[in-house]
Amino acid sequence: MSNQQVQRLPAEELFQQELDALISAEQDPIPTGWRMSPRSVLTYITGGVKVKGVEITPKYMGNRRLVEIAIATLVTDRALLLIGEPGTAKSWLSEHLAAAVNGDSTKVIQGTAGTTEEQIRYSWNYAMLIAKGPSPEAMVKSPVYRAMETGSIARVEEISRCASEVQDALISILSEKRLSVPELGLEVPAAKGFSVIATANTRDKGVNDMSAALKRRFNIIVLPTPSDLETELEIVRTRVEQLSAGLDLNAKQPDGDTVEQVVTIFRELRGGATLDGKQKLKTTSGVLSTAEAISLLANSMALAGSFGNGTISAADLAAGLQGAVVKDEESDKISWKEYLENVMKKRGSGWLPLYRACRELNA
Repeated sequence: MSNQQVQRLPAEELFQQELDALISAEQDPIPTGWRMSPRSVLTYITGGVKVKGVEITPKYMGNRRLVEIAIATLVTDRALLLIGEPGTAKSWLSEHLAAAVNGDSTKVIQGTAGTTEEQIRYSWNYAMLIAKGPSPEAMVKSPVYRAMETGSIARVEEISRCASEVQDALISILSEKRLSVPELGLEVPAAKGFSVIATANTRDKGVNDMSAALKRRFNIIVLPTPSDLETELEIVRTRVEQLSAGLDLNAKQPDGDTVEQVVTIFRELRGGATLDGKQKLKTTSGVLSTAEAISLLANSMALAGSFGNGTISAADLAAGLQGAVVKDEESDKISWKEYLENVMKKRGSGWLPLYRACRELNA
């Protein structure tokens, strides 16, 4: 299957030109198992420069020091845990760190309530196991196992969604840097360069709290929500452009006013006050994260391209906002209606078409 037919390429393929440029221009020491130096990884993540004529685009727009700490952690023998609200780019940063360091971001375990210890360690092809007994050929290696063998990075997404006993399967691996396979009498040592990047959602706190023993094996970095309107606007504009490039949306990119309206609404309802701080607002049950704003705008483009004239209209935007804001039909609908009447309606002619479209849907 060609890249044009793949719905979503991994970061190392999508940004291969940038990675190749950084590797070819490398002048700093490269840690064992890495493809480029920590400084080059930072350049890849933060972007904003040209390397050998190739524009390095920003992958994470936020606190640069946090990215430096994350990269420095991966140079050591400690694992990295990225914590934050939904939509704070934990998975996005995790993927790009693995892509830059190893050129492979695909060794991933998706944490869920159904994730088992075998998915962290290894399992078996049971047909071969019954026929021939335990053998290396019958073993199904987990992403963590493969990362240990190759000296690369394994990613564990939403680790707090996993049951405690599943989480604790990582403790000995992160402590001893070895994985025991008693069925084969093997002890698999981790090659240099092996590490784990895990992510955890603060909204899931208390679902399956990580043990103190496991937390000690990680260097924990808390990723904040975008600190100001301009930063969030830039993130949303950039990511909508990148996301829509791989989809057949047949629509124009949202203009600056449209993006600002969505981000303003999200920030105000998320924070419980208007941006100027003059008016308190009822928050809604939804997260209203930056990631959801990106998704909302991409969906609005799909509506405009499929059923409109290719330009996002107030009706397209209102449909997305209604679904994003009103998660709980009872309380959220009341909060959203109050926001429409007390805030959006009073913002002048530029907001009037969106106000009318939203009011009609929320009637």
